[in-house]
Amino acid sequence: MSDDGREQIALLGAGSWGTALALLLCRNGHAVRLWGHDPAHISALCADRENRAFLPGFPLPDGVAPTAALSRALDGATAVLVVVPSQFFGAVLGQLAPVLPDGLGVAWATKGFEPDSGRLLHEVARERLGPRELGILSGPSFAKEVARGLPTAITVAASSSAYAQRLADLVHAARFRAYTQSDLIGVQVGGAAKNVIAVATGIADGLGFGANTRAALITRGLAEVIRLGEALGARRETFMGLAGLGDLVLTCTDNQSRNRRLGLALAAGQPAAAAMAEIGQEVEGVVTARAVHAMAVKHGIEMPISAEVYAVLYAGRTPGEATQRLLERASKSELD
Repeated sequence: MSDDGREQIALLGAGSWGTALALLLCRNGHAVRLWGHDPAHISALCADRENRAFLPGFPLPDGVAPTAALSRALDGATAVLVVVPSQFFGAVLGQLAPVLPDGLGVAWATKGFEPDSGRLLHEVARERLGPRELGILSGPSFAKEVARGLPTAITVAASSSAYAQRLADLVHAARFRAYTQSDLIGVQVGGAAKNVIAVATGIADGLGFGANTRAALITRGLAEVIRLGEALGARRETFMGLAGLGDLVLTCTDNQSRNRRLGLALAAGQPAAAAMAEIGQEVEGVVTARAVHAMAVKHGIEMPISAEVYAVLYAGRTPGEATQRLLERASKSELD
């Protein structure tokens, strides 16, 4: 950190969310090197001074320097923030490890599990990067609204309270509130598993089931997320906060959510691959549905909504059939 408090941030991931966070960090007085893996995309960012591919309409300030060279992004960095889709998270950390200075912590704003293993991302980071401070930024936050400077609140969880506070201080602003807590597992599970429930609510809305159904899916979906989180070692109260209920409500109810839009498209009869191509960005709920299904089976967790989303995406079940299976479930105690 410089004498005036200005930080040099290495921000890895030049999609919509990475770009929005770069804008936020610049507003907070920091310098950002925005790294992306695609040289053509980085060249366009440099030429246009705008992310026309993923976040059009928001000029990049002088404090944002796009680069396709990871070593350049890390040169002089005082903080590292990874913002890539979960399916690329491990690979990016593998590239990062040889050039990451000793003692420098790593945080991420990625929501998901490692696709093949279903591991939480802090487990992947610990394996790839060795002992160092780790943290996550999560919560109800659409990229476009953060880029516009609309009021937003998120959760920051980390391997230590000091590192959580350091990360919060980097992003906290008058219109971007960052709350800290210590449940690294719960914050990750909430941010990832809610995407599967958002696909389900999109399907239900696309089938015309109305507000009652949407509210039921969000509430019962939250119960599934809590069961999964507790099985993995999370605290129940985490899911009542921004990284749990807050993010779930946001993702299930607004069409800025790519996961919700996928559900709407599936309900309309569009194949998943075609819907994702039309959306044009990663839809985290697709790979997360597979990871959640595997973890539910492994731990013996009842997650019927998530199971039906998995069956629609991977087992050829139609949205109508999945809905009928949920409706035919026997009555039970709400709190079991």
